[in-house]
Amino acid sequence: MIRMARFGARKQPYYRVVVIEKERARNGRPVEVVGTYNPRTNPATFDLKRERIEHWVSKGAQLSDRVRKLLALPAPAATASVG
Repeated sequence: MIRMARFGARKQPYYRVVVIEKERARNGRPVEVVGTYNPRTNPATFDLKRERIEHWVSKGAQLSDRVRKLLALPAPAATASVG
């Protein structure tokens, strides 16, 4: 299963998109971390390793509803920071 695991402090959620066995706990040991999602930024930011997700889906992994919605969104454009 490909789903999100919650990290971060209380009231400051940050999620990792993980490949994990369906029966394991939400924050159990994942097989592989395939992305991140931060809902606290405006707009929410996410970074997904799309080719790894496709690899796991081809092996039979199922996507959670939220991860499926994130995949449907266009990849965020890389912003150039001047520093």
